[in-house]
Amino acid sequence: MEIEEIKAKVASSEYDFLRTNEHLGNRVILLGLGGSHAYGTSNAKSDLDVRGCALNTKAEILTNTNFEQFVNEGTDTVIYSFNKLISLLLNVNPNTVEMLGLKPEHYLYISPIGQELLDNKKLFLSKKAVHSFGGYANQQLYRLQQKSASHMKQAELEKHILKTLEHMRTDFSSRYSSVPGDSLKLYIDKAVQEGYDTEIFMDVKLSHYPLRDYCSMWNELQNTVKAYAKIGVRNEKALTHNKIGKHSMHLIRLYMMCLDILEREEIVTYREKEHDLLMDIRDGKYLGEDGKPNAEFFEMVNDYEKRLDYARANTSLPDEPDYERINEFVMSVNERVVKKV
Repeated sequence: MEIEEIKAKVASSEYDFLRTNEHLGNRVILLGLGGSHAYGTSNAKSDLDVRGCALNTKAEILTNTNFEQFVNEGTDTVIYSFNKLISLLLNVNPNTVEMLGLKPEHYLYISPIGQELLDNKKLFLSKKAVHSFGGYANQQLYRLQQKSASHMKQAELEKHILKTLEHMRTDFSSRYSSVPGDSLKLYIDKAVQEGYDTEIFMDVKLSHYPLRDYCSMWNELQNTVKAYAKIGVRNEKALTHNKIGKHSMHLIRLYMMCLDILEREEIVTYREKEHDLLMDIRDGKYLGEDGKPNAEFFEMVNDYEKRLDYARANTSLPDEPDYERINEFVMSVNERVVKKV
């Protein structure tokens, strides 16, 4: 689908909600492509995904009302509220940071404030990208590894889950009360549960810690462990619908985007230079006759893992984003909303 065709479609009555919904309309500051069209990996069967950002209202800002995002499933459209988007960008969330790195022609609308957001995109880049992109990639990799063999060994799976949990734990520091490094320790040891060879254990040493923060962290850890039990079912559906190639492609794309952030301090959503490789992966070149990822693909993944390890150790990015300047920007935007400037 050509960009002019996409723009005409978004201007049609099918997308009238963009103009009539109480949270959208003239509050929208950024509107652009998402998914395969944004990555440059679309084909004739690709759906159109639209992503964007809308300012919070005066009432939402002053009363801290919790509007986070608008979703229209029929058109695969997601519009984040400004305050919610900022919170996600602070953690270099892959699903949202890609909105700041589109090709110019892939932006369907940019307001003056939307342009300010794009101009300030580098403020959000930090070493947190390792854990945010790494967490997404790690779960995606497990799904593919599980499909490449009849069953992953239990001890291997525990290591994989631990890696994901460690990515999450690093992210906790920005969202919950501070937890000193030795206060919450996750590690693998000989199992006590029947049927397990090894399992993940935790040591917790906390005092005078907010109960709600602890409960929230515990729920996130618990939900992630439970999610791994469901991944096999999702993979069977992916295999049935011939989506393993697409999932494999997105794993490599995540590595590519993260390396751009760590090595060049740039957000590059449209993968022009790697287009042919990504399309080869999507089209099944790296799948065996059984429809599962082959050894050559996992060698490629291993190479990207090594590059990521090196980039992690040598990046010049700060540990944390520039909170002070980001807060100044957010206050400036929200103040203009409240004062209707």
